[in-house]
Amino acid sequence: MKNTVNFIKEKTNDFQPEIGIILGSGLGELADEYCDYAIPYNEIPNFVKSTVQGHKGRLVFADISGKKVMMMQGRNHFYEGHTMQEITYPVKVMKALGIKTLILTNAAGAVNESFKPADLMIITDHINFMGSNPLIGINDETFGERFPDMSNIYKKNLIDIAKKCANDLKVDLTEGIYWANSGPSYETPAEINMIRKLGGDAVGMSTVPEAIVANYCGIDVLGISCITNAASSSTGAKLSHKEVIEAAANAKTKFKSLILEILKKL
Repeated sequence: MKNTVNFIKEKTNDFQPEIGIILGSGLGELADEYCDYAIPYNEIPNFVKSTVQGHKGRLVFADISGKKVMMMQGRNHFYEGHTMQEITYPVKVMKALGIKTLILTNAAGAVNESFKPADLMIITDHINFMGSNPLIGINDETFGERFPDMSNIYKKNLIDIAKKCANDLKVDLTEGIYWANSGPSYETPAEINMIRKLGGDAVGMSTVPEAIVANYCGIDVLGISCITNAASSSTGAKLSHKEVIEAAANAKTKFKSLILEILKKL
């Protein structure tokens, strides 16, 4: 950890971020427009490189609306073969760099039948169905306690800020529970029916490990999903990652505006 943090500080002239953002599939444009420093993951000690289309795989540091922001332009996933500890290591690095608030974004499939592609959903809670937990293993007391409480991961004050910002911008914002599967295959119709019955509103393959570790580290979390597709089509239409990228691109303008407005209010 120490060599990672020292490397980043050296590359960014000791930039001291206060807010972290993890940008999901097709949502990385914000880091292209606001960039004071950028470091590819493959140059950073102990980082693993993302292999997913739509993820550039770099840390970007920028001053946005007077806030010092650290952005992950793309994330690593459990389904890529990385361990839970590897994919959440950057969150611990954020904690070590002094970040207090983390905005998690993702592309997700709609389970709630009222949702449509390009909707934005505030995550109010999550269900971890990935079959693992990033806190398994020896506990490091410098980050958090062995058995952390998970009853208040997604902070109400941050949700209220996001809702006010969306209202000011006249951006429609839904709310719901994010269900995380390991991937990389999409869900079957039977699985989506199960998720719906068990309370999931949107389903994806990320975010939950990062949210768990951020909460464990004492970082306040705001989660926003970009709804990119119906999670499983009863009409027989084929799902694809290309569809996810295209839908995220259609939502990027309002998504970016919302994130920028939230940063002003934090």
